[in-house]
Amino acid sequence: MNETLRTILSRRACRAFKPDLIPEEILNQILEAGTYAATGMGRQSPIIIMVTDKELRDELSALNAKIMGTKMDPFYGAPELAIVLADKDRPTHVYDGSLVIGNMMLAAESLGIGSCWIHRAKEEFELPEGKAILEKLGIKGDYEGIGHCILGYAAKPAGKAAPRKKDYIYRIG
Repeated sequence: MNETLRTILSRRACRAFKPDLIPEEILNQILEAGTYAATGMGRQSPIIIMVTDKELRDELSALNAKIMGTKMDPFYGAPELAIVLADKDRPTHVYDGSLVIGNMMLAAESLGIGSCWIHRAKEEFELPEGKAILEKLGIKGDYEGIGHCILGYAAKPAGKAAPRKKDYIYRIG
């Protein structure tokens, strides 16, 4: 089995992180992988906001938790996160942003970094608080939050993959 397939088959969601920050050169590789995701007509509708600032990370965590209706940290203690938003004017924006997150999660796995997709970015950046964050960061445009890719060193080993369901694949012909 080649390295790419091994990475795809070994990647698991990480929900327990060490506080250690990821070196910049590794983060850059993960982010670059996201920028090479397939997008509708190659138009590159997504943008990535890489959050390494603890104050902003905690503000986003609290906002996400509020939407979820909990007080827990929805980012599971991950010290860093990449937020993917995509231009609403592109009919493929949700798919484009999803592929960006998928690429980043696979790149993270290949580099020994834990990751997990965290939902509610759409709701987060529709709220006045989320819009204010984008404005403060100088991000202009009509973007929809697609998701968060939380990143960090895993605090415990990944679990085993669940068995694949029997009717996952239908072959015709």
